Amino acid sequence: MQSDDSNYLIAPDPAAPRLTRAVQGVDHEGRAIDINVVEERPLTIYLNSQEIVTAMTIGDYPEYLALGFLKNQGMLASGEEVTGVDYDEELEVVVVRTASQTTYEDKLKKKTRTSGCAVGTVFGDMMEGLEGLTLPATEVRTSWLYALAHRINTTPSLYLEAGAIHGSVLCQGDRPLVYMEDVGRHNAVDKIAGWMVSEGVSGDDKILYTTGRLTSEMVIKTALMGIPVLASRSGFTAWGVEIARQVGLTCVGRMRGRRFVCLSGAERLHWDVDPASVAEEDRKHRRKSAE
Repeated sequence: MQSDDSNYLIAPDPAAPRLTRAVQGVDHEGRAIDINVVEERPLTIYLNSQEIVTAMTIGDYPEYLALGFLKNQGMLASGEEVTGVDYDEELEVVVVRTASQTTYEDKLKKKTRTSGCAVGTVFGDMMEGLEGLTLPATEVRTSWLYALAHRINTTPSLYLEAGAIHGSVLCQGDRPLVYMEDVGRHNAVDKIAGWMVSEGVSGDDKILYTTGRLTSEMVIKTALMGIPVLASRSGFTAWGVEIARQVGLTCVGRMRGRRFVCLSGAERLHWDVDPASVAEEDRKHRRKSAE
């Protein structure tokens, strides 16, 4: 599902038939209506012969989701040779194969449910991957943040088409590169991580934009991907901010029109545009963000 927009490498395809389904109902005046709602389907991820997790997902880019999930959970080490990623659409299973043998029984016993939509899952020792982590001291221009927010919020997407979904976008400078959506914000981020692993893309000079809350797991995943900047139109959790400060991640939230708040890593910001010159956000996008 490649975008027709040449400025994106991957963008949402809200017209894809498998991602939404027409459902009949009635509106507030009792009139019959048909609306498109987002589909959910299970995807079971295997690492070699071991079943790891079953995630609820919209079903696009299953190979990227599997690779990114395993990478962000510390189950694919740096330099690990992936020999194959096989997806069976009928069985709704992805098998990621590696050259070396892997055993994660102990890690699987320590998984913890997170507050994420579609019930995110984080393993108990994920924080270990942050020890000694140093994120690059890149500059972030505020003009980039404004340009990205406007561009992303006006890109045709399932979010604008049907709601009930989260988006995450890998960006470089003021250019959005890869835009992924899913019922859980963690899934959307994992798809981006999987694309980066598959394409050999570094996070050093990237920005990760998300429509969801800036929680502890979102901060951890961003840091583990080597991305120094995390931005969102939504708000923060206290633990998310604390971890961002510990690892030196720039965390920018509540991005609406000309407004934003930075609670960590403000030293990377370069104020190169007067906020008064930035247009306020369109009402349509304000309504969607409240849904």
